[in-house]
Order: sequence, then structure tokens, then C-alpha cells
Amino acid sequence: MSTPLITPELVSLDANLGSTKTEVITSVAGLIAAAGRADADGLAHDALDRESKSPTGMPGGFAIPHCRSAAVSQVSLGFARLSPAVDFNGPDGPADLIFMIAASEDGGADHMKLLTKLARALVNPEFVEQLRQAPDAQTVVDLIGGVVEPKEEASTSSATALPAPGHAAVTNAASDTPRIVAITACPTGIAHTYMAADYLRAAGKKLGIDVKVEPQGSTATEPLSTDDIEGADAVIFATDVGVKGRERFAGKPVIESGVKRAVDEPEKMISEAVAASKDPHAHRVPAGHGEQQEPEQAGSHIGWGKRIQQALMTGVSYMIPFVAAGGLLIALGFLFGGYEIAKDGMDIALHNTFNNLPTPTAHALGGSATMTYIGAVLFAVGQAAFGFLLPALAGYIGFGLADRPGIAPGFVAGAVAGVTGAGFIGAIIGGLLGGFVAYWFTRLNPPRWLRGLMPVVIIPLVGSLVAGGLMYVVLGRPLAALTNALNNWLGGMSGASAVILGIVLGLMMCSDLGGPINKAAYLFATTNLAVTNVGSLKVMAAVMAAGMVPPLAMALSTTLRPKLYQPAERENGTAAWLLGASFISEGAIPFAAADPLRVIPSMMVGGAITGALSMALGAASKAPHGGIFVFFAIDRVWAFILAIVVGTLVAALLVTALKASARRKAAAAA
Repeated sequence: MSTPLITPELVSLDANLGSTKTEVITSVAGLIAAAGRADADGLAHDALDRESKSPTGMPGGFAIPHCRSAAVSQVSLGFARLSPAVDFNGPDGPADLIFMIAASEDGGADHMKLLTKLARALVNPEFVEQLRQAPDAQTVVDLIGGVVEPKEEASTSSATALPAPGHAAVTNAASDTPRIVAITACPTGIAHTYMAADYLRAAGKKLGIDVKVEPQGSTATEPLSTDDIEGADAVIFATDVGVKGRERFAGKPVIESGVKRAVDEPEKMISEAVAASKDPHAHRVPAGHGEQQEPEQAGSHIGWGKRIQQALMTGVSYMIPFVAAGGLLIALGFLFGGYEIAKDGMDIALHNTFNNLPTPTAHALGGSATMTYIGAVLFAVGQAAFGFLLPALAGYIGFGLADRPGIAPGFVAGAVAGVTGAGFIGAIIGGLLGGFVAYWFTRLNPPRWLRGLMPVVIIPLVGSLVAGGLMYVVLGRPLAALTNALNNWLGGMSGASAVILGIVLGLMMCSDLGGPINKAAYLFATTNLAVTNVGSLKVMAAVMAAGMVPPLAMALSTTLRPKLYQPAERENGTAAWLLGASFISEGAIPFAAADPLRVIPSMMVGGAITGALSMALGAASKAPHGGIFVFFAIDRVWAFILAIVVGTLVAALLVTALKASARRKAAAAA
């Protein structure tokens, strides 16, 4: 290989790299960047983002922070032996050995194989201890190189010493020994995936149980054979992402968890799987499932409150592209064809052509018949996209609850919600109904002859009938009345009520920067945007304006007092100008993650002021996204801009003052 994975310059021995894992990861990223292999800030950001999903502390007092990143130009391994050790949330306390795996975004197969070899070698406590005792950087490089790039003889001997994953324990197959199969997978598919597989295999060997594992990682892996699966008494899913080919295990007793539990408690998981294989009431893999959308981090019996929250967020995330596409197309239709296009746009799009242009509308761009026709087509396409808003919301709520079997009942319930006027409230309830019905069916264990019909005929038929029928017969009219009351309230808002709603929406938009609370406020605004009354358009403007404040405020703060921020934060501040102007609230996340107690409250204050001002001054937006770049779709754009400027100034000055005060206190204490 032209460039080795690790060199002495990527090694730091007995170093104090900080007291938190954020500081350590940032320092090791700087080490890799100093060798010309990555951009420090980008690598640190992506590694910390991966760390936030699942801690990388391992049994044995070491940690393996890792990520794929566009900031990496050469796949690398940074190594640090810490003094003192730092807490990486490992089961054995603080970690003194740090292996930072920096993979490029398109990480080649060869490099991925090297990295997974290292991850699997770390299961061996003798190898880890050798690294603790290594006298110098070159010794560390040699030890790691001997594992990831061994000589041919070594690899041959090791290959004969260890049976292939899919073919071990042949003698056990014919005995009464319990047979367990397992799937392991983590988001990056580099480290935890393969370490969890090896921990499970080692634990199975120790317990005398036949365990065969399929790691679904970044390198090609031999899948479990049909014979292995059919002969298994139980299955373990230790994953942080969806299981590929989950339907292969339908009907098998299953133990589910995040991938890290298989590293921390492999013997316990295998014992639970053995117990499940003997329990006729054990949780089983439902029939007819494909890949899961979200892992069940807390095991097989995740609470229903959390499950419903995940399903709602799944529905919103799949709905947003329809909202964004449809809303922006409608806004462009208004730009080209004038606001009159809302009345005649569909008729023009259906009956006119470029050879048969319509009469220009009063406010068409340039007074042109061509612009009127283009505007009508854009408006019609946008309306078509908006037509999927409620079915997509409900359908993917059903998907979030029951996987693919929940899609059809959810879509049908969402469509009925649109027909009956039940609106987004009806779509949410209909999606939950369809998902629950489908989920109940997937818990059944039908005869083998019926199993093939369940996902394609029975579940869609019964689920659609129950969810859609209840919407028509029982729920549709009351929910339509509630929706109409909400729309009338929005349309009649004025004075104090409008300001209070603006404050609440502003607080929600800035509280978790793209999280569930932010999405709830955005859902409220976008689903009512289809109604197009004045109140709905005001709500949309307030939500968009407030969501622009956090990144703009942090950009302004880093400009006003750059010395309060690290170099990486100052670079993020530069990018945040554009992110904020585009209504991408997530541009403030790096700042909130680094200093949540000062950043988030400051942003919430600014967002509340912006929301209140936007509502009070009457700004209204026909576009659901785009920030300042959809100015043409915003009524009273001066009010929209003024609200953003005032909220941004308040938030920026507040967070700057809080950070400056904290620095003064720290200096005085020192």
C-alpha cells in the first residue's frame, strides 16, 4: 500500500489531551490533520457527530472514536495513550487508549478491511496491553501494522487457527447445543460492527454455544446461509441501523439491542437468546418485515411513548420533501403568473399550451402570456406535490410503527383525511391507526401457507379498511370540525393572540435546532399552509423567520467577538451566514453542542422576539422553505426582514455577553 494507515507522527504517547472526550477527539483530529491527511475541523465535527449517536468506550479501558468524513483525504488511524485517562462512557471506566479511525467518505474496500482487522484485534486483551507498554511511537506503529498488514505467513497461520465465521463448530450442529445466529451493524460499519461480532463469537465459544454472526458492515461479508438460519434456535440483532434481510428470520425468537450492548454484555445477550429459544411466549421476528427504519435501541420492548414519537418524526421527515417541493413550486407559480394563478392555474395548465397561450393575468411577470402559462404549470405541479402531503405524513407514520406493512394503511388513512377535511390532525391519527393495525398483524405467527399473503394482501386490505373506514365513519367529521375551527382561529388572529402564538412558535423553533420540538412547530406551519388563509401564511413566515435566527446570531457573535470562539467555531460562523439566510437552523448545532447552556437559551430569546414581531407586523409567506431567497413569495417582506434582524441582534448580543462573562469568571478563578 502506498501510504500506511498509521505512522509515528500519528501517535501521541502519555499525553494530556484534555479532560473530556470532545477535547480528546478534537486533539487527535488535529494530529491527523497536522500530517496532511485531513481537515481538522471537519474531521472533529464528523467524529463528534458519530460519538453523539453511540459512545465508543469499550471494555478494557480503550475507545475507538471513528467516522467517515469528506474532510479525510487519506484513510488514517490516530493513536493516543492518555495521561490522565478520559471518560468515553465505557463499561470499565475512563479510557487511556484512543484509536481514532478516520475513513474517507468513499472509503475504499482495502482500507476498510484494514480498519476492521484493527477493530477485531482489539478484542484480544494481550494486544491492548502491549500497546499500553509500548516504549515509543514506532513500537506502536509496528504492533498495529502487524495486525492490519501482517506478513503472508502470519495471516495464513492465523487463518488456520481461527475457523471461518460461517463454518465453525461443525460438531455442535449435530448435537443438542443451542444454535444462535446474530446480526451486528453500526452506522459507519467500521468498528463496532466487527467487534460486536467477535465478542459474540468469543462469548459463544466460552459458553459452549454455537454462535454464527453476519456483520453487516462496510466490507463484503458472507451472509448467513439458509441452513444456518433455519437451524437456529434464536437470533440476536445487535444493531444501530436497520437489519438487511430481516424477513429471513421471520418467526425466530429474537433479542434486540444497540450494537454496543453486544460489546459490553455478549455473554448476557447469548444467555437471553438461549432462554428465548425455550420460551414459547418470547418476542419473535414478525413475518413480512423488510428493513427497519429505526433501530430499537432499548431492546425488543421499547416503550410505546418513544415508539410513537419515532413514528411521528419518521412521518414528518418523509413529508417535508413534498412540502418543500410543492410549496416552492407554488411560490414560483405566483412569481411568474401572479397571485391570480391560484384561481385559474389548474385550468390553464390543462387546456393551454405554448402554441395556445392564455390571456395574461393582471400580475403576471412582465404582463406576459408566456409567463402566465409557465406560472400555471408550476402552480399545478406544486399543487400535485402538495396533494401527497397528508398521505405521505400518514403513510410514513404507519411505516415508522410497523415498517413496510404500515405504509398502505397509512397512505389510505391520509388520503381519507384529505377527502373528509380532517387535515393534518386526521392524517396523524389515521397514520397511527393504520400503523397499529399493521403492527398487530405482524405480531401474529400465521401458518406457513398463509405467511406469503400477509404483507401483500391481508395486512394492506384489513389495515386500509380499518383505518380508512374509521376515518369515514367515526373520526372524519369531528376532526374536520376541529381542523376548520383551527383554520378559522388562524385566519382571525390579531393583536395579542397572534403575538403569543409567534412567541411560542419562536421558542419551539430555537429550542432543539432541528429536533422533535422544532419539527413539531414546522409541521404545524406547513400542514396549514395548504389552507392558504392569511393566518396560515403568517404562521409560516413566523416559523421560517425564527428558524433563521440561531445560525445568523452565531455568525454575528463570532464576527463581533472572534476571540471568544475556537478557530473551528469561527469557520462554522462564516458558513452560518449562508445557512441562516437559507433557513437551515441546523447551522447553529455545532455551537449549541459545544456550549448548550449559553447558546440555546440565547437563541430561544431571539427566536421568540422574531416570532412575535413577524406575527405583529403581519409578514406572510406562501413558501415553506428557502429563507430570504424566496422573498418574492413573502408579503410585507420588510416586516419579515426586520423581525429577523432584531431577533438576530438580541440573540447574538446575549450569547456574546454570556460567553464573555464565563471567560472572565474562568480567568478570575485561575
